[in-house]
Amino acid sequence: MDRDRPQGWVVRSAVPGFLPASGAFRFTNSFDAQPLLALRLPGMPLGIGIGDASRGLCGGMIFAVRDLFEVDVAVPSDVEPPQRGTPLYGYLVRRLLASFDLPRGVARYYGLMRGADTPGSALGRLGVGRRSLADEWPRIRLDLDSGRLAPIGVITVHSADPLQLGLNHQVLAYAYTQVDTAVTLRVYDPNTPLERADDVTMSFDLADAGSGSGAGGGAQVVRITHSIAIGGRPVRAFFHSRYRRADPRPALPAHPVGIR
Repeated sequence: MDRDRPQGWVVRSAVPGFLPASGAFRFTNSFDAQPLLALRLPGMPLGIGIGDASRGLCGGMIFAVRDLFEVDVAVPSDVEPPQRGTPLYGYLVRRLLASFDLPRGVARYYGLMRGADTPGSALGRLGVGRRSLADEWPRIRLDLDSGRLAPIGVITVHSADPLQLGLNHQVLAYAYTQVDTAVTLRVYDPNTPLERADDVTMSFDLADAGSGSGAGGGAQVVRITHSIAIGGRPVRAFFHSRYRRADPRPALPAHPVGIR
């Protein structure tokens, strides 16, 4: 922190006109057990199911919400998750796959998931939490300061088992408050019901990112607190996801313009 900055220094930023209660889906990330996609092979009368929607479409939901916001189209009024075969379901699946940013995005999830919480002396690598604060938070802040919603990949497990990748999560940041070095992000969490959607946060202290890499402070685990609905799992790390806009309007029965 700048030594000339007064104690209690506060900065806030928010994407104008966005709150999850009005700008996000009415339904939560609770889909029936059904394939994400059906692969039809030559000579086979039925398709082969790929993936399982019951494991969540969080990435598709946050990308879709940013799509809708950027083209100023109101979110659908559906209060139940769409069923497979509907245009909205197909659109969410396509945006889920886009959120994975294959192969780079999945590699980032896996690398952070298996990475250590504290620095590795042999490789000189920072712990995954400190890498999040030092490298990823500035990218998220730039989006928010520029009026853009920021998609975030959230690492919730510590494992080298690729089958655990589905336990990670994705949220969409829309505002932050920084008091001295303490940051509180406000995020849209697809797992949280609408009545609590505006109250979901993720918090951390940037002073943790500046600790030395030697004995003492450098070995501490970065503490990231949150109210994201991920079954009580911690947030070990996070990263700014790469986003490319897609037009949501073909998936909607009507295209009412949003009100900001």
